[in-house]
Amino acid sequence: MKKKIKKAAAVCLTALRHPLALPVFYLAMLWAFEWTFRVWEIPDFHGAGLWFSLIFCVPAALLLWVLSTSLPRRANRVIAWVIVAAVAVVYASQMVYHHIFYTYYTVYSAANGGQVLEFINEILFAIKRNWVQLLTLLIPLILWAPLQMVLCFERRPALQQGLGVLMAACLHVLCRLALPLGGTEDFSAWDLYYKTVSIDYSMERLGVLNTMRLDLWRLATGFEPEYAVQAPPPVPTVVPPDQMPDEPVDGPADPEPGPEYGVNALDIDFDALAAAESNPTIADMHRYFGSLEPSGKNEKTGLFAGCNLIWITAEGFSQYAVDKDLTPTLYRLQNEGFRFTNWYTPLWGVSTSDGEYVGLTSLYPKAGAWSFYQSSQNAMPFAAGNQLKAQGYSCRAYHDHSYTYYNRDESHPNMGYDYKAVGNGLEITDQWPESDLEMIDVTTGEYAKDEPFHTYYMTVSGHLMYDFISNDMAIKNRGLVEDLPYSEGVQAYLACNIELDRALALLLERLEQAGTLDNTVIVLSADHYPYGLSLDEISELAGHEVEPDFELYRNTCIIYKKGMESETVDAPCSNIDLLPTVSNLLGLPFDSRLMMGRDIFSDAEPLVVLSNRSFITDKARYNTKTGELEATGGEELPEGYREYYSAVVSNKMAYSTLILDNDYYASLGLEEDWRSRPQQ
Repeated sequence: MKKKIKKAAAVCLTALRHPLALPVFYLAMLWAFEWTFRVWEIPDFHGAGLWFSLIFCVPAALLLWVLSTSLPRRANRVIAWVIVAAVAVVYASQMVYHHIFYTYYTVYSAANGGQVLEFINEILFAIKRNWVQLLTLLIPLILWAPLQMVLCFERRPALQQGLGVLMAACLHVLCRLALPLGGTEDFSAWDLYYKTVSIDYSMERLGVLNTMRLDLWRLATGFEPEYAVQAPPPVPTVVPPDQMPDEPVDGPADPEPGPEYGVNALDIDFDALAAAESNPTIADMHRYFGSLEPSGKNEKTGLFAGCNLIWITAEGFSQYAVDKDLTPTLYRLQNEGFRFTNWYTPLWGVSTSDGEYVGLTSLYPKAGAWSFYQSSQNAMPFAAGNQLKAQGYSCRAYHDHSYTYYNRDESHPNMGYDYKAVGNGLEITDQWPESDLEMIDVTTGEYAKDEPFHTYYMTVSGHLMYDFISNDMAIKNRGLVEDLPYSEGVQAYLACNIELDRALALLLERLEQAGTLDNTVIVLSADHYPYGLSLDEISELAGHEVEPDFELYRNTCIIYKKGMESETVDAPCSNIDLLPTVSNLLGLPFDSRLMMGRDIFSDAEPLVVLSNRSFITDKARYNTKTGELEATGGEELPEGYREYYSAVVSNKMAYSTLILDNDYYASLGLEEDWRSRPQQ
């Protein structure tokens, strides 16, 4: 038996020393990484995505072999160590990032990701919580340590190197030719490879290695995704043919009398701009926006004209944080203002920053970029800060964390704000997360009597992790939640939002003392849902199992003014609708065609868009994950309904990116006094 064991060991050792053993190891390593990652992170483990993720590993393994056999033996061994370690770090870091932020990072974010180290406690906690997954993921790295001692790292002849590169190129072409076998529809592997940027879907349908390689190539080459940029035809009527009238009518049989409000559109001659524009992309944009119908003004237009405005993006806020007894101020503001029963807060790729960007600009963020930071070089005339500063308002912005985080020190001044945060003038207790209550306490004196004023707050007290060990806000308010019938994570989340509630209570008190509360509008929405809670914990708060594709993003929004008449809004709406809605309520001149959201009180059709281009209307919802269109409005959906709205969604995302990339607002010829010009 010992002889057989020795003989088998000798055979294995000889095989490992063979020059082909190294590329075989690389292939086995990549397959193991892809397979294990999918087991833990991808709900749809099987399917075409599994096989595409594996076949693209073959040419990659050949290229890694070429790289680690091109120099003398000792240098090749070092290169191989770097390759194996780097690949392991990519897979492991994506897993940890996904468990913290519920999305995956891009190469762009990684290159600008030094700030993530501020969340080292969250990173360590995620590693501790998922050590089993990480250990299984790192098995190839563990095996590498002894194997590299016997693998062949001798320098290969140039001919072999060239053949390796040629084989890798041919195999890569074959892999690409196989992509249409999985379909060519939206978000198929083929579509994600050639046209659409969606890192979450790409991880699922192309694999980690392929996704990161594509992302790096796109960043290096300035690749821009393809979109449908043709305005879709009018959606067919939803009235069944057998109910259509015999004779066509030009309008309602009995029109309701009412005032003519006009439309929210500026006097912009898009045709003339297009004719005079030398840049074909911008000329096409002029023609596109000129083809759109502006939304109508309405009885809410100017309802809060001349009022002060306090706008708050609340970190991780959700409707579950609103409780009559636990958070009475939030409860009061929500129930005495506009009550939104069908509000959504989608999660975007750059979580908080993208959430801010969507709410404050009414533009969808660009995939693979920090859109808010990129916008700091652009004209942003419709931002509330720039709008209201032109109306004579004092405009300030505050954030109770590092002033440079997400480069807010560049983006927020460009939005018209005098910006102050920790590190450039905001002095509060050094803790994590910082206190919203302290931020309100030290800032209200700067503006409460400076009418008219507009103040923007980005809070942080509601930030993950939700525990009573690392979260100072949860620890501070633990006594108020520890007897509640919830798990620790849920209790900690509620404790964090008690700090936000106390901050709002102090805000109202300070405004009342200053005599400005009666003339101040308060707007509050979340940057994203509380993804620091697991789906089970969110279901615990909801009192039922939360559906993950749509209901998970359901939230609430506060628009409140003391003494206003409370009103319930049932139509589907989301953060993208905030800026046009607030602009309309304040009676500000803006062009509804140039925003991707809608004034919620206008005649524009409701449309909620998620980051994966799933959508919700007042009649249906479409899930791009499953390809299912579900009627929700009790009406029969006409043929072409899904195609119409998918084209609308694609256009909105495409033109959001084009506005950002081309500094489009600067090309509109809006003079400095445009805000006082008459609208259409």
